[in-house]
Amino acid sequence: MEAPDFTASLVAGGVAGVSVDLILFPLDTIKTRLQSPQGFSKAGGFRGIYAGVPSTAIGSFPNAAAFFLTYEYVKYLLHTDSASHFRPLKHMLAASAGEVIPFSLVQFPLWESLKALWSWRQGHVVDSWQSAVCGAFAGGFAAVVTTPLDVAKTRIMLAKAGSSTAVGNVLSAMHGVWRSQGLAGLFAGVFPRMAAISMGGFIFLGAYDQTRSLLLQVGRKSP
Repeated sequence: MEAPDFTASLVAGGVAGVSVDLILFPLDTIKTRLQSPQGFSKAGGFRGIYAGVPSTAIGSFPNAAAFFLTYEYVKYLLHTDSASHFRPLKHMLAASAGEVIPFSLVQFPLWESLKALWSWRQGHVVDSWQSAVCGAFAGGFAAVVTTPLDVAKTRIMLAKAGSSTAVGNVLSAMHGVWRSQGLAGLFAGVFPRMAAISMGGFIFLGAYDQTRSLLLQVGRKSP
């Protein structure tokens, strides 16, 4: 991986992480206050909706930068022909190296596949806004299929200390939800989660592609 690619992936990843926080953090704060039992106004209304953003952004820049740097580098190491059937596996391995969570294993191979399909259909590489659209679809799909895991995580976090659920066994927590609430329980909150993550995917992956493209262009023009 050449130095310009290394730097572009690092910086673009950080910019993407900060962009998501600056846009979605206030929305999450507003959503939480709207859901507050004391009412939106008493919970703070629109006051201080950016409180906590600086510290969050400071943490997200290096985390997102490290993720995308690792992702691109592993893709480079596992380089395969563009028509290879192993391309989805390559993207799964790259995503798991950057961030070992099931969500990324679904989102990133799908994002790359959608970009490749769109590029093939139009005869040239996708633009940044098209990459963002692919990111939104990939994020929304990944959000849906991983919702049961998110429900299980929430149940574990809210479980009473000493209970069987509080132990942290995800499969056990999912089984408990299935027995008590069925399929509807496992997919509780799937639509708000899908909407929020689709928006996040649009911003995160679109900002990454746009910033990386600009940095690579500048690098090529520099003597």
